[in-house]
Amino acid sequence: MPHELPIFKDLLVLMLASIGVAIVCSKLRLPIIIGFMLTGILIGPSSLGLVEDIHAIEVMAEIGVVLLLFTIGIEVSLKEIMQMRRIVFGCGAAQVILTVVVVVAISILLGRNIEQGVFFGFLCALSSTAIVLKTYADRAEAHTPYGRNSLGILVFQDLCVVPMMLLVPILSGKEVVSVANLGEKLAIAALTVGAILIGGQRIIPAVLYQVVKLRSREVFVASVVLISLGTAWLTSQTGLSLALGAFIAGLVLSDSDYSHQIVADILPFKDVFNSLFFISVGMLLSLESFWANLLPVLLLVVGLLSVKTLTATVAVGLFAKHLRISFITALGLAQIGEFSFIVAKLGLEQKLLSDKDYQRFLAASIVTMLLTPFAIKVSSSIGYFLQGLFSKEPKEFKEFVEETEEGKVRLNGHTIIAGYGLNGQNLSKVLRKAGICYTILEINPDTVRHYRKREEPIKFGDSTRKEVLHSANIEDARVLVVAISDAAATRRTVASARELNPRLHIIVRTRFMLEIAALYQAGANQIIPEEFETSLEIFSRVLNVYGIAWPVIKEEVARIRAEGYKVLHENLSTGDVHHDALSEVAAMLASASTETIRIESNAYCIGKSIKDLNLRKNTGATVIVVVRGGVTEVNPPPDYQFLQADIVVLLGSPENIEKAIDFMLAETV
Repeated sequence: MPHELPIFKDLLVLMLASIGVAIVCSKLRLPIIIGFMLTGILIGPSSLGLVEDIHAIEVMAEIGVVLLLFTIGIEVSLKEIMQMRRIVFGCGAAQVILTVVVVVAISILLGRNIEQGVFFGFLCALSSTAIVLKTYADRAEAHTPYGRNSLGILVFQDLCVVPMMLLVPILSGKEVVSVANLGEKLAIAALTVGAILIGGQRIIPAVLYQVVKLRSREVFVASVVLISLGTAWLTSQTGLSLALGAFIAGLVLSDSDYSHQIVADILPFKDVFNSLFFISVGMLLSLESFWANLLPVLLLVVGLLSVKTLTATVAVGLFAKHLRISFITALGLAQIGEFSFIVAKLGLEQKLLSDKDYQRFLAASIVTMLLTPFAIKVSSSIGYFLQGLFSKEPKEFKEFVEETEEGKVRLNGHTIIAGYGLNGQNLSKVLRKAGICYTILEINPDTVRHYRKREEPIKFGDSTRKEVLHSANIEDARVLVVAISDAAATRRTVASARELNPRLHIIVRTRFMLEIAALYQAGANQIIPEEFETSLEIFSRVLNVYGIAWPVIKEEVARIRAEGYKVLHENLSTGDVHHDALSEVAAMLASASTETIRIESNAYCIGKSIKDLNLRKNTGATVIVVVRGGVTEVNPPPDYQFLQADIVVLLGSPENIEKAIDFMLAETV
């Protein structure tokens, strides 16, 4: 009789079901996270009951969350988190405290005691780190203002898990913990985090350096997984969450030389295990209990979403001072977090939560998780609506008007920079040296405050608002440069600016080429897609490694850039399907391979000119460089004749270059 492992069969069932549901979700254009959670509901114990060892699946799901937070930590960097400390400890603390206070007040009104109210507040204050960050990453919005706000608040929430877990037995009245004992446990947790951050920056990179010297990918991957899981385990021993420990480990490695390789090697493991997490969440839902308590569960869902959205909007608004960004951040955090399940189980054991309340809370929590991708998708549109409804005359507009009334010079022919990140800062330096007037619009109050001290002409203002653009005198501006990370805000800024000034030259930086069509239709004159420019930079550096002269590289880059942007503009601005344009650009980049050959004594091309060979027509390749006697001839003319011992550089696709080599070096044709 063959030996059968139940977990092996369960994994096969999971993968088979998840692939099928994922295909259906893809056809219906639903987020893949929804597909995984629906898979869990479908095959879970309350439905088909196809999975036997649910505990083993939950363990692997926990590993998935650990790896997810580890890679997010690597991509964020410790320096970035330090810059976000105002969000982490300001917005984060305000969100948790406000949520607990509001939930306590509602609980008392519903006849619950204050201890239960505080416990319910703990459950509601936490949001799902895995779902929120995964959704923003899939939508390429992790670096938007609301993406960064969400990350900071989620980090603080994870830090709050420790004191919450310690306070639950106290709230139940079954355990008396002194202030000194509580402070001791919190101090141990804080020291653990500090030790990992400080010691890890010295020890972990040094260990990885020795591992890299072994030149073994297997050992490198094993070492990275050990660091991730080991750090997570270490923090869990002090009461912190596994996910927070993994996130800290990622932060430690974020500025190391190995961060990109780590992400590439861990990514396959993360995606597989992470899908198990979302499936396991779906398995928790009891359909029988859900239908039996349908009305209370739906009311609880509405209450949770309303309370969490309201409190988070207020919390973020206290620091961001921007209604749209605050609301988008809040709606993304409106679900219940995975760590709330852990706190809820503890509360169930301590009799702070009845079995009926636990089942209702569990069902409502999973529904809020299922709604999260949809909520994030519509949050931007609702945010703009609310901004127009409640912010008829924003503070930033008044600020501009007051300055104009004070008699300051009215700008004319100037450049407006929307967004003051790295691109905006570099542009302002060049404009300042060139003596060109400019003004900056930025919605991050910390950035505005910092650069005002440096006497930069920067104002707090949302460039999507026509009032703000008008106050920056966009009607008389010559150039608008949009360099913000929010794709939706970029499109609105371009459309509003074009409406206010039809003569304005609008230059837009965007991350992905797929956004180009909408930006051209909105009225942009020039679009700089980072994907395209990055590919050109990589291409030029590769050629340089192979010894191709920089003048040749620059000329070829200029040609591809000119032809590429021409194709993009001609196709996308006329409303044609953008995939055709992208494929043409991809073809140009694909054809930019090079090969160097030496002309031997019996080669067919000796004594013949480039015109005689008609190389481009016959083979599709082009001669871009000939080196003769140590002298380099760049882009030789048509009458240039080949001689023995010439070194020739060919440009074209690999197939075309191969044809050219056979054609030129053949003894007979």
